[in-house]
Parts: sequence; structure tokens; C-alpha cells
Amino acid sequence: MAGIKKDDTVKVISGSEKHKTTNKGRVLEIFKDKNTALVERVNFVKRHMRAGSQASRQGGIIEKESPLSLSNLMLICPKCSKTARTGIRKLEDGTKVRFCKKCSEQID
Repeated sequence: MAGIKKDDTVKVISGSEKHKTTNKGRVLEIFKDKNTALVERVNFVKRHMRAGSQASRQGGIIEKESPLSLSNLMLICPKCSKTARTGIRKLEDGTKVRFCKKCSEQID
């Protein structure tokens, strides 16, 4: 079970994006094979794109998000609004859920 999932709010804790003002964002996608995540409004890169066929895609320099390593991200607990490590608890019915190690509240 993963510590960070899609649609979680995370904070960048290390790397070049750490000291920027908008270092919080929502996880758009997780790439498990590369152990990275795509975070909304964080880690922008510039791509030089060629125009598409029949003017369907505009060419030029496009800014888009680039994936960050999961080790550089930390989950923000929705209950206590602090960055926290997560743990895994097994409920009585056998399902596994994540919980915040600071406030001990269930995350999902």
C-alpha cells in the first residue's frame, strides 16, 4: 500500500522546488515503475513543441509539470493540516487504510 496516492495534497520537502512559495499541490498522477509523481503547479519545465498536423496543436514553447521523486514529497494530513508520515492499519473487516502518525486519524 502506497504512502502517497492520486488526489492527495503534498508538500515538496527537498530539491529545487523546496524554497518556492507554491511548493504545495495535488498529486495528478503516480508513476510506480519510476517511483515518481506528477504534482499540480510544481516543477515546471519548458518543452519546445512542433506544431501538429492540420493546425490541431499549436507549436512553440510550452510549460508543463514534470514528475518529482516520491522521496521529495510529504503528505499533508487533511485532518490536522500538517505534513506527516503515514502508517497502515488493518480494520476488522480486513481492509487496509492509511493513518496520520501525528494525529492518528484515518486518511482514507
